[in-house]
Amino acid sequence: MPYTILVTAPSLASAGRQLLEAGGHRVIYISPSDDPTAIEKVLAAEPVDAIISRTLALTADAIKAATHLKVISKHGVGVNNIAVDAATARSIPVYVTPGANAQSVAEMALGLLLAAARRISWMDAQLRDGRWARAQDGIELSGRTIGLVGFGQVARKLWRACQALGMNARIYDPFLPQDADLEGAQRAASLLQLLEGSHVLSLHIPLTAQTRGLIGAAELAALPAGAVLINTARGEVVDEPALIAALRSGALYAAGLDTTAQEPMLPDNPLLGLENIVLTPHVAGSTPAALAAMAEGAARNVLGFLDGTPPAASACVNPTVLS
Repeated sequence: MPYTILVTAPSLASAGRQLLEAGGHRVIYISPSDDPTAIEKVLAAEPVDAIISRTLALTADAIKAATHLKVISKHGVGVNNIAVDAATARSIPVYVTPGANAQSVAEMALGLLLAAARRISWMDAQLRDGRWARAQDGIELSGRTIGLVGFGQVARKLWRACQALGMNARIYDPFLPQDADLEGAQRAASLLQLLEGSHVLSLHIPLTAQTRGLIGAAELAALPAGAVLINTARGEVVDEPALIAALRSGALYAAGLDTTAQEPMLPDNPLLGLENIVLTPHVAGSTPAALAAMAEGAARNVLGFLDGTPPAASACVNPTVLS
C-alpha cells in the first residue's frame, strides 16, 4: 500500500530515497527557503502518514495539524527538535536510528580533541597569515584521562580510539546498567567525581530538561586546570557564557565544539573571537556514510511501522504509546 511521507528537508540520501521509491510511496520534501510554518501547512493540507524528521523543527502545532499522521522517525538520534509530548498525546510513536552515525560522530570528536589539544587550527591560521608560529605548548594525551558523560555507542567508539593513544577513561552515565561492560574504563559515582579526574571532558548526552546547562561554571571549575572540553552532543548542554569565561581565563586549555547553543552562529558570537577553540558547524554525523545509514534507518522505521512490522521498541523514544 502506498503512503504519503514528509521529509523535513530538501533531500534524503539515496539509500533511504530508494526504499521509499521502490514501494511507490509519495514523498514530500521541505525546502530550507520555505516559510517557517511550511511544515505545518503541508501537514494540514496533505494526508501525511509518516514524517522523517531532519533538522527543521517539528512543532506541537504541526503535529496537531497532521490528522493522518501515524508515525515519526528521526533521521538520527537527537529529538530535541520534535515535540515528542505532542506526538505522545496522540499515540504517535517517535523512532530514532541509534548507531547509524556513531562512527562518524566518534571520529569527529577525536579530530576535535587532537586539534584542540595541539592547537592545530590556530597554527594553520597563523601560517596562512604569513606567520611561522610554532606552538610548542600542546597537550600530549597519553597517560591522561578522558571523562565521558554518557556511554552510548559514540562514547564507546571514541574511548576505543583514545585507548590506542594510551589514555585512561572515566564514565558517568546514571542510566547505564550496573553490570554493563565498561571496556576497561572506570565508572564515576557522580558527575563531580568524573569532573575532578578528567583532563578531557567529552559530552555524549541528549538535550533534555535535565541536561540543559548541565555543564556550567561550577562544573568547569571542578575540572583539573588546563583541561579540554569536547562537545559533539548538543550545544545547550553547556552554559556558553561560563565556557567562554573559562577559555578566556585559561582555566580551560581549549575546547572543540561541533554543536553550539546558537546555530547557525552569528558573526558577533564571542566564541568566534577565541583562539583556543576549534569549531565545526554541527556536521559530526554528516559524512556520506552516516547520512546514508540514517536515511535508510529512518525509512525502514516508518515503512516497517506502517506495514505492521514495527522497529524494536528500544528505538522508540516514547514507548508508552506502543502498549
